[in-house]
Amino acid sequence: MNPVSNEKPFNNDIILRLITDRKYRIVRHLSLIILLGAGFYNSRMGFSDPVSTYVKIGTFFILLALFYINMYCLVPRLLFKDNYLGYFLWNIVLFILVQSIGFYARYFVITYFKQNIHPKDEPNWVAFYFVFIVLIGASAAVKLFQRWIVDSQRINELETATIQSELENLKKQINPHFLFNTLNNANVLTKKDPEKASQVLMKLSDLLRYQLYDSVRTKIFLTADIHFLEDFLNLEKIRRDNFEFTITQDGALRGLEIPPLLFITFVENAVKHNIDAEERSFVYVFFAVVEEDLNFHCINSKPRITVKRDGSGGLGLANVKRRLELIYPGRHDLRITDNEETFNVHLIIKL
Repeated sequence: MNPVSNEKPFNNDIILRLITDRKYRIVRHLSLIILLGAGFYNSRMGFSDPVSTYVKIGTFFILLALFYINMYCLVPRLLFKDNYLGYFLWNIVLFILVQSIGFYARYFVITYFKQNIHPKDEPNWVAFYFVFIVLIGASAAVKLFQRWIVDSQRINELETATIQSELENLKKQINPHFLFNTLNNANVLTKKDPEKASQVLMKLSDLLRYQLYDSVRTKIFLTADIHFLEDFLNLEKIRRDNFEFTITQDGALRGLEIPPLLFITFVENAVKHNIDAEERSFVYVFFAVVEEDLNFHCINSKPRITVKRDGSGGLGLANVKRRLELIYPGRHDLRITDNEETFNVHLIIKL
């Protein structure tokens, strides 16, 4: 029972890889050329003389070009972008162009070779129309199927990554060290400045509420995420007297929606790695909308004496990079620069 039950998924996996994997691209193209060539070789058009041979070879390459033009130009640039009218019109143009080439080739054969085309070598336009439609349909179907497979795989990866991210967030939501220090500072402030202690507890309450409830949504307003970052940095400022931060906003940020907790990893990493007991430390955060791009820039100072820490910061950056690849494939640009005195993160997201 087991060998039989495992054979079908294995075979299906091989077929899917042959169709979608870039490693098998050459195999796919060679198979198409051989299949199309075999069809032409067995067609009623023969190779009895040079004229019929030229006509047959020329027709073969024209139809092959049609297949690839449709697959790599028209389908990705028009059909995938829902420009159905443009896709239809361009196919009409290709059809007229191929017909024109056929008529010109017939005229060229008659005038250059000084001979009439044998009836058996005359083009069968009904068959040509059928082959044209089949090639266009087949090339579009292959590309659509490839895209469906890739999108399905991406959705599965995104769902898996989302679940893993949620589990990871649950583990990190209440950092015991951060929570202990904040509550301890609030306890001290209750004796010195009760009003400020109340503000600290309110900010901590907002921070935890956002992490526990708002972060489980698919999308949240960018302004809410910025407010969360501000609360986080304000609490850090209370803990450290020589710490300062700014959050600068520019452009039409209001109303924009993003995945929750998209930027906190960068800010957490900035705070974690800029603690300096002797010198002033800072974190500067910038948000700006330029045309159709959302720009995020985070700069933090580096301590004069580097303290060796665990690798969680690097792991967090790796996770957020993967998350960006899944949510914004081909629509983001992340640049991280580690200088002698500062650490810079620059992220551009195409909206």
